[in-house]
Order: sequence, then structure tokens, then C-alpha cells
Amino acid sequence: MAIDRTPVLKRCRQLGIDPVVMGINKTSNREPKRRRRQESEYGIQLREKQKAKFIYGVLEKQFHGYYEKALKLEGITGDNLMALLERRLDNVVFRLGFARTRKEARQTVRHGHITVNGRRVDIPSFQVKAGDVVAVAEKARDLLPIKEALISSEHMAVPAWLEVDIEKLKGTVLQLPTRDQIDLDIDAQLIVELYSK
Repeated sequence: MAIDRTPVLKRCRQLGIDPVVMGINKTSNREPKRRRRQESEYGIQLREKQKAKFIYGVLEKQFHGYYEKALKLEGITGDNLMALLERRLDNVVFRLGFARTRKEARQTVRHGHITVNGRRVDIPSFQVKAGDVVAVAEKARDLLPIKEALISSEHMAVPAWLEVDIEKLKGTVLQLPTRDQIDLDIDAQLIVELYSK
């Protein structure tokens, strides 16, 4: 299994992402390097794709698979792509506040600490559907990382397409996400243009 081991703050600085988007409250003291020449159209499109891949923690082959699925769905391909990425189980766990970062959410899912509709799911790329109930498994409710995540996520806003019950450690997918409910600064149309060349 391939792993991206790039330091998070360094990559955030390169892509122009606020580290808070990744669930990290640190800031870097370094100034971003000024670019001497103007970025090409291809460079801008590539940067948007790299931004989306980095935020969701998806590598190229899987990301291209999401693009192919988005292309087959009805509607705007860019919006479909963002909705597919947002519906990943590890992202839903992060959005519900059961993990501090998406990487931590992926590990929580991988270790079998999350259930969907009462069944244990250990696949981070599992696509949730409207009406699904995502909960922390009974045996994992007292784990320190989950308790710390709940404390640090009190100030985080849960998206409108999700509903969370902190006492019962479960959340419900009210509806599938739409593009205006996804608060990330990613121009998905540029990604579609890049892949359609």
C-alpha cells in the first residue's frame, strides 16, 4: 500500500492550503516563496488536482477512479467528483468530529472502530448513502484518540448534510452532499479540464 509521507505543513504551504482544513492548528513561520514566472494553465489545473488529492488523502489511481465514476453520473462532473470524495467514510468520520484529522480518521476506520448501520466497516473509501448511521463501535468508545478528538472538535461545525449525536457517539447522513455544502476552496472544474485533455 502506498503512503504519502510528505510533511503536512510543508505541503500545505506549497499548495496554499490553510492547515486548519487538514485538522491541524499549527502555523508555519516561513514565508511562501514568490514565484518568478507566471503559472501556466496546466500548472493551475494540476495544483487544484493536487490540492484535492492531498486534502482527502487519495493517491492518483484511486482519484482517477473517482473521476471516472463522476463522469458517468448525471449532472456536473466537477460537483459529482467533490461529492464522491466527501462521501468517503474516513471523511465522514472526520466531519462528525470522531477524529482530529483525516489521517487519524482513516486509521480509526482501518482498525475497525467505526460501524455503519450497526455493521463494522474497516474500509476508509466506503461510500456512505443518505440515511446511513455512522457510529463509534462499543469497544472503542473509551479510546483516548476518540475522546481527544471529541474535545478538540467542539468548536468545529458539522456540515448541513450530516447530523451528530455526541452523547451516543453516532451521526446520521441526512442527504448526499451538494457542492455548495462542501466548504473547501477547490475549483473542481479545473480538475475536470485537466483530465479531459
